[in-house]
Amino acid sequence: MLFVALCFDKPGHVDLRMSTRAAHLAFLDAHAAQVKLAGPFVENDKPVGSMLILDCPDEASARALLAKDPYAAAGLFERVELKAWKRVVGAEL
Repeated sequence: MLFVALCFDKPGHVDLRMSTRAAHLAFLDAHAAQVKLAGPFVENDKPVGSMLILDCPDEASARALLAKDPYAAAGLFERVELKAWKRVVGAEL
């Protein structure tokens, strides 16, 4: 089942994002089978959040995976929204 995670950074936390970025990218790489797409939201060329498309058996599994993300563990996110999602058009995930 696919899920879209919308993760919004706490304001003024770009330094925290950048200091944990390498660990976050390693996490994404280690979970590539479940993380189908991912990337930052940007404002004025600065990252302010993340969007991920996850392939997980259920919402609880998706939330558990998100909780292991180094960004989440570092307290970067102000809030996270998780929505079940159905691909209709576009690249196969």
